[in-house]
Amino acid sequence: MTIDEARFRQTLGYFASGVTVVTTGQEGDFHGMTVSSFSSLSLNPPLILICIDKAVPTHDILARSGQFVVNVLEKRQEHLSRRFATSNADKFRGIAWHMGTLGIPVLDNVLAVIECQISTTYDGGDHTIFAGTVIDTEVHEGTPLLYYRRGYHELK
Repeated sequence: MTIDEARFRQTLGYFASGVTVVTTGQEGDFHGMTVSSFSSLSLNPPLILICIDKAVPTHDILARSGQFVVNVLEKRQEHLSRRFATSNADKFRGIAWHMGTLGIPVLDNVLAVIECQISTTYDGGDHTIFAGTVIDTEVHEGTPLLYYRRGYHELK
């Protein structure tokens, strides 16, 4: 017997998480999405993981590109989380970004940037778990944007 999906979703809402935007693409065709399922995996070798819904269009683009960037959002970047959570075709228009080491967009003024090449994928039910080998990072001072119980919050 398994738990009811609505109750499971409600329960998971009690876990506060940081907010990230994952960017990917190749040959000038760039995509991004808001992702809360992100975690460190290993220090040696340096690995992180992201979990992506198989039904999201960016899922297949990510799998084909073989690389991605995790942009950890700062408390004043809720607008970026909302923008990249939509199906808008040109999510990068009108926002500040630069090209990262892997040739993928890196959002400006985020708390941290983690550039990865996909090393392994795992089936995770309705999601795919992408393990990424960390190639490069950036860190900046600031306060993180948090998501808790279906709303955005910040540390005080």
